[in-house]
Amino acid sequence: MTSLLHLDSSHSDHSVSRYLTGLFAREWRRLHGDGGYRYRDLAAEPVPLVTATYCSFAQRVERRGTLPLTAVTAMAESPSEEREWAGTLPLIEEVLDADTLLIGLPMYNYTVPASLKAWIDRITFPGAFKDSRTGESLLRDARAVVVAARGGGYGPGSPKEAFDFQTPYMRMYLEGLGIAGENVHVVHAEMTRASDVPELAEFQDMAARSLAEAEERVTRLPALLAPREPAVR
Repeated sequence: MTSLLHLDSSHSDHSVSRYLTGLFAREWRRLHGDGGYRYRDLAAEPVPLVTATYCSFAQRVERRGTLPLTAVTAMAESPSEEREWAGTLPLIEEVLDADTLLIGLPMYNYTVPASLKAWIDRITFPGAFKDSRTGESLLRDARAVVVAARGGGYGPGSPKEAFDFQTPYMRMYLEGLGIAGENVHVVHAEMTRASDVPELAEFQDMAARSLAEAEERVTRLPALLAPREPAVR
């Protein structure tokens, strides 16, 4: 079954990233139905931050090499480790089961929201996304769509281009997780605060053009992303 994992991370009541991921998700569901659709709101239902127990458990597992997830489960030695793994495994399985990850990514203080970073830290468990027999990425054929909204302008050639620690970080992370670079699609909406921040008022036309381009891309992409074979783990 074709499947989509839809993540939102904005805390705003007027979120552009949520609006755009919603457009993508509606078009995807129109094409593929609701059966493979999974939604997680990381701001409304935060993923717990990793703890010292999580870290020590992960390090002990990592010393054993790449293990099947069932073997990791069997390695939990205390109720606290069992709780940490019980809160981690379902999140990892959601990613492994998805053909496509859809990530709503607002820029907070030049980078990603804490709500998304907590999810990233929790799912990045040693060996979770590698084949325990071959060491190959289980996500090599997966796709990711990153919908990045930012209140100002950080595109190529802009004065603040070097301040963008949002999308380069997310692209690097997803590729490091094992998703092929050509399968990571980033959609930008720039100057999203131009209508309500006086210093940005002169850029309202730019904001409108950027949003229109982003709307066009997120409604076109679902038809272009072919399903992959499910991960074997």
